[in-house]
Amino acid sequence: MKTRLFKLLTLCMTVALLAATLAACSGGSGNGGGNGNGAAKKPEGATTNTGTDKPPADTKPDISKKVELNWYLVGDAHKDTPEVVAEWNKMLEKDLNATVKLNFTTWNEWQTKYNLLLTSGEKVDMLFASSWADFFKFSKQGAFYDLTDLLPVYAPETWEQVPEHDWKDVTVGGKIYAVPSTHPEYTPNGIVYREDWRQELNVPEITDLDSIEQYMEAVKTGKNVTPIKGSAWNEVNTLFHNYYDFNNIGGDSGVIVAKSYETPREVIVYPFTQEFEDWVKRMKTWADKGFWPSNTLSIKQESGDFIKTGTGAVYWRNAPGAAGFIADIEKNHQDITMGYFPFSRFNNYVVPNLGINNGMAIPKNSANPERSLMVLEKLRNDPTYYNLMTYGLEGHNYVFDDNGALISPAPDKDPAKVTSYGIASWGWRNTKNDHPSANRWAGEDKLIEEFKAIAKPDIFSAILMDYQPVKAKLAAVNQVYQQFGQPLMMGLVPDVDKAIENYRKRLKSAGVDDVLDYVQKEVNAYADDKGL
Repeated sequence: MKTRLFKLLTLCMTVALLAATLAACSGGSGNGGGNGNGAAKKPEGATTNTGTDKPPADTKPDISKKVELNWYLVGDAHKDTPEVVAEWNKMLEKDLNATVKLNFTTWNEWQTKYNLLLTSGEKVDMLFASSWADFFKFSKQGAFYDLTDLLPVYAPETWEQVPEHDWKDVTVGGKIYAVPSTHPEYTPNGIVYREDWRQELNVPEITDLDSIEQYMEAVKTGKNVTPIKGSAWNEVNTLFHNYYDFNNIGGDSGVIVAKSYETPREVIVYPFTQEFEDWVKRMKTWADKGFWPSNTLSIKQESGDFIKTGTGAVYWRNAPGAAGFIADIEKNHQDITMGYFPFSRFNNYVVPNLGINNGMAIPKNSANPERSLMVLEKLRNDPTYYNLMTYGLEGHNYVFDDNGALISPAPDKDPAKVTSYGIASWGWRNTKNDHPSANRWAGEDKLIEEFKAIAKPDIFSAILMDYQPVKAKLAAVNQVYQQFGQPLMMGLVPDVDKAIENYRKRLKSAGVDDVLDYVQKEVNAYADDKGL
């Protein structure tokens, strides 16, 4: 469908030029958010911008005027970024008569800085965008440029190649507000664990909650090692949610979840469920057995650090994080053998990240949206551009082996002086140009194939939750959650039944029912719109 309508756009333009009229496909000049020509293929529900600003109805965009584009990425620059960007700008100046000033928010209070970029009036021509950086909220507020009609003209290859479901991920109110990453990621929660110890202690393979408990008990008694030595909150909290198939809504919704993937409209406050009662009573036994330290909620150090020193055995990781962690262990701690158990096996499904988990958007106050989109087109689709900005300087930060796998840094470089190139390149990740690491964990490919076979669409992350109508009550609920819910979840209370009763009363007093009503209303509206 996309190909057919794009050909229609080209045909309309050709006819218009031959007839010296714009009657068939109206056009104009300027750099607005849509041309209203009706030719651009859009996801279901998308509409054409009928504003007065329109991109040129020209098959060859005008790049006669040299421009400097102002781009922002989240996170931090690499020490080699100035040299990389200098090379990039040489290419851009030659190909598109443009250069880019590449800025970074840094990770220090990045959210505050990110928000300021969209509210301060600074002319920003491209910005990393993500569901976890409030893409849906900002789109609804009008912070981003409508790209619906710009894409076929200024990024035609991207327009053709991005799957329709990914365009739907970045469509808000019928308009496309970002270019999504097209590098599918499966990030189910799970645990990495000392597989060599499991075999040594003759413990059954980890396949369910009971075998996880058996393993940790064997490590505690047989090795005299605290299984989750550092902060254990992520391990226990993600295990709880995945075991019962409780799904967070629009990101982390605190104590309010969808009861299961199969019943997306059924929204509950999980501390009031039987499942929660059963769980916290079991966690009390785990805590009493010493599966984690009694001060675990105040420990900042992650459990993975203790695995490397032989004083820990279990660590929460999502699948990509597990692959990276195990690869590092295999390289630097060859006496340790690791295993991985993804929690997706509890309910036999996994959801890939939304395309807008990583993407690129053009803020509304951009001075050069068309040229910026053309630069992104090059960056995503031209391997020379992609390799430079993703992997750094060839022969320095990286080389490719005979199979096209990434070796980083280059083998003849001193790793103490030359490091792998890493910036927030996720927004333009594209599977067709991506190169896997040569030293990646051997089990990663098998794991991805497992996930592909059981993948289901993500139906919860795209729900817009700004909580403004219940902001004060949500803050009160979250305070109760942190003060009373987390110790209860970790089994760090003397009397579980009394702690449950107290927790529930405090949630009620904080206004959790009003927060639930708000979330339920938003979920119903979303489900009605999507036909769930």
